[in-house]
Amino acid sequence: MSLLKAFLKFINAVNDWVGNLLSYFLFLFFALLFMEVILRYFFNSPTVWANELAQMLFGAYAILAGGYILRTGGHVNVDILYSRLSKKSKAGLDIFTSLLFFLFCGMLLIYGGSLAWDSLSRFEHSQSAWNPPLYPAKLMIPLAALLLMLQGLAKLIRDIFIFLDVDIDVAQEAQKGETL
Repeated sequence: MSLLKAFLKFINAVNDWVGNLLSYFLFLFFALLFMEVILRYFFNSPTVWANELAQMLFGAYAILAGGYILRTGGHVNVDILYSRLSKKSKAGLDIFTSLLFFLFCGMLLIYGGSLAWDSLSRFEHSQSAWNPPLYPAKLMIPLAALLLMLQGLAKLIRDIFIFLDVDIDVAQEAQKGETL
């Protein structure tokens, strides 16, 4: 049981670290786009690279944050019925729907990995005037899918414990801000 607890803590720690690191990207986006606006509208000298870089960074930011958002309970839920359920019923429903979650993550991992591998094997570059490499951004897709899948596995394990009324300390690590 202690090995399982350590595994769940590790997954949480990794996604917490990634989420905290990504939060600093917002400052980078702001500085990059602010600089582009100043250069474009005040000096009439836009860059050829700022918008494309911001799009690539934001794409990586958006997909890599998935595991952290799942960890903190930030994904969208349809709460019409779900919010009225008991914790045990919520866990049972989450266990049932986890099949769709893992199917989605598996497809994202397989097809995103294939896309990333193809891009890396060709050292794919953008067709813009700036022409940056695209493979680093595309490599973020399978990494993000893996982080999301691992966090989903941690959630599934916790849901199973809640559903079976197994009283272990793992439930304390369930979701930030949510007491079990």
